[in-house]
Amino acid sequence: MASRTASPLLHPDESEIDFFAVLSALCDPVRLSIVRALDQRTEVACGTFDLPVAKSALSRHFRVLRESGLIRQRDDGTRRLNTLRRDELDRRFPGFLDLVLREAAR
Repeated sequence: MASRTASPLLHPDESEIDFFAVLSALCDPVRLSIVRALDQRTEVACGTFDLPVAKSALSRHFRVLRESGLIRQRDDGTRRLNTLRRDELDRRFPGFLDLVLREAAR
């Protein structure tokens, strides 16, 4: 099945993930809830998130997360699957994601 987009999805290389871009992305409660959900599961389709935002806003949230380096996305037919870049983030910023997720759960 053909990809749903003509242009490839761009993700920063691990060495290019910027700490302040990650912080900025995590400041939004919707994006933080997406990251929390992805920490529990892998390859989650965008459409399966039950969040109180419009579809267009949700697309923007996923784009911000992808461009900051927090998630990796891939197209699978008509679905866009999302995975938290946990291993890469842990190597780049040791302990940071654990701290954020622990504090978000409080």
